[in-house]
Amino acid sequence: MENNSQLEQHAINTVRLLAVDGVQKANSGHPGMPMGAAPMAHVLYTKFMNYNPKNSHWPNRDRFILSAGHGCMLQYSLLHLTGYDISLDDLKNFRQLNSKTPGHPEYGLTDGIDVTTGPLGQGFANGVGFAIAQKHLAARFNKPGYELFNYKIYAICSDGDMMEGVTSEAASLAGHLELGNLIYLYDDNHISIEGSTDIAFTEDVGKRFEAYNWHVQVVEDGNDINAIELAVRNAKAETQRPSLIKIRTQIAYGSPNKVNTAGAHGSPLGPDEVKLVKEAFGFDPAKFFEVPKEVAAFYRAAGEKGTAAEKQWDQLFEDYKKKFPELGKAYEEALKDQLPSGWLKKLPVFSGPDKLATRQASGKVLNAIAADLPGLIGGAADLAPSTETNLKDYDSFTSEQRAGRNFHFGIREHAMGSILNGMALTKGIIPFGATFLIFSEYMRPPIRLAAIMKIRPILVYTHDSIGLGEDGTTHQPVEQLISLRSIPNITLIRPADANETAQAWKVAIEHTDGPVVLVLTRQGLPVLDQQKYAKAEGLEKGAYILSEAKDAKLILVGTGSEVSLLLEAQEKLKSEGIAANVVSMPSWELFDKQSKAYRESVFPKGLKKRLAVEAGSPLGWDKYIGDEGETIAMTTFGESAPAAELYKVFGFTVEHVVEKAKAMLKN
Repeated sequence: MENNSQLEQHAINTVRLLAVDGVQKANSGHPGMPMGAAPMAHVLYTKFMNYNPKNSHWPNRDRFILSAGHGCMLQYSLLHLTGYDISLDDLKNFRQLNSKTPGHPEYGLTDGIDVTTGPLGQGFANGVGFAIAQKHLAARFNKPGYELFNYKIYAICSDGDMMEGVTSEAASLAGHLELGNLIYLYDDNHISIEGSTDIAFTEDVGKRFEAYNWHVQVVEDGNDINAIELAVRNAKAETQRPSLIKIRTQIAYGSPNKVNTAGAHGSPLGPDEVKLVKEAFGFDPAKFFEVPKEVAAFYRAAGEKGTAAEKQWDQLFEDYKKKFPELGKAYEEALKDQLPSGWLKKLPVFSGPDKLATRQASGKVLNAIAADLPGLIGGAADLAPSTETNLKDYDSFTSEQRAGRNFHFGIREHAMGSILNGMALTKGIIPFGATFLIFSEYMRPPIRLAAIMKIRPILVYTHDSIGLGEDGTTHQPVEQLISLRSIPNITLIRPADANETAQAWKVAIEHTDGPVVLVLTRQGLPVLDQQKYAKAEGLEKGAYILSEAKDAKLILVGTGSEVSLLLEAQEKLKSEGIAANVVSMPSWELFDKQSKAYRESVFPKGLKKRLAVEAGSPLGWDKYIGDEGETIAMTTFGESAPAAELYKVFGFTVEHVVEKAKAMLKN
């Protein structure tokens, strides 16, 4: 190579061809995006981002998000070249079983991947969560002369990302919060699977983002690395507004016959076209996965710069711990997912006789433990008063108050879920977000991704059944419980009273390997007498015998608001000479993790008459009640009326439970 400019161009073309070869060998994938976006990714990985391939999790590294996750061979190639734990053989194993290089980037599977992306718009919104977390950590831990957290969040986004609604929600909030640590590069190639984007997408994206209070720049030529570099420098200098750099690229750049075509978006180029591309870039068409020595050395040197950067940070942190030992210890505990000692003592214990909605109990728990868990931060989608999720002694997180612990997501449930995921991926943050259970529907993509990543946002869903009353069918959940339970790695907890709610928060705080969903009532519930009944600590096992009867003939099992109803039915049956056990079953998932012996102690083989009562869909209960069991559940949508009337109409009454139980025993 004659000069550095030529070397860089050769390096960029190497990245392009690694992506082309990977997709071609797999006979599956998206070659066009990496070919067009390679220059912008090259600029980020060689000129701007702080990262250390030898430790992909060091705390002050810049985060990189490939929101256009379909172009993942671009990222995999750069991770390999800069020294991450991805070999050339891994690139050759693209999209194959048990590969480190799956069809879209996956956090926890592939070294150097900060977040799982692929569903468009999600990565964009995750980045907003990363940015919020960085600002909050800086406000909490940074001190004069000790700037522990000053990292940036970089992303490459696509036309598809810009079309998705979650992007608009997240961009609006990011602009409002003035998250100047966001620098997003928009791969503006004008092509989607169906063809040119102008068949459905003709808005001025730049003006839209300016209206969101973003700093917007345009680079007309996606191959002009000097222009891209200047734009990124300008973006770094703009610390108040988030930045969008709109870079006009050509999909499948370098392909004589498929450049700027939809065919290059999601299909291999084909062997003949691959040869032509290699010839066009001056590579040997007979060689595959070729990495010239000078290119390998160039990228490895770029990656090695991070080792020194991390060493400097490590020394800064060592000095910091000497000057601020309590804060230093707190962050070290956070890095190890350790919780501050003593917080469990702050969990409240509730007693009657007054009724208390589990959403209200949840609010009391949150405020009781907040001081001892400074990493616990969150808010609601404009529903904090209704979901009882306001931390009363703390400020709101705003553009001026980064230490605030109350978040106002606005009416943006989808973005809230995705932002929580970005926050949950940041050590030192335990994020929660709240809305009504029915609006969990707006959050399904980020919930699923959190479950895939096995990260723990805490999702607080209130107004959990027809018990919310007059708002009617549109707001009354029916199918949501079983729908959420069907997602692998989810832990859903529907506590029966205030004390179970306190225990539910204990589980949620201590849980680290998947989303925890707390499902809470609008209406008041009796606080169960822990002297008379089994203690609420049984919640940790998912199900427990709340009230045991001698010589029981059947089991009454339920969750949430229906459990107190079952206790009343148990007393009524007892007065008629029928003994029944009452099982509170707040979490199927926790119960399924228990030993076989414990599960059989709750549901003895000899007690086959089992009646499950839950104000939701009956689907799934057969696993626990067996062939001789029955349900009282919702098989239609609700109605608009006071809750008490609805419970009568739909059979959630003592009389109906008793009648059903007696009928079962006759059969």
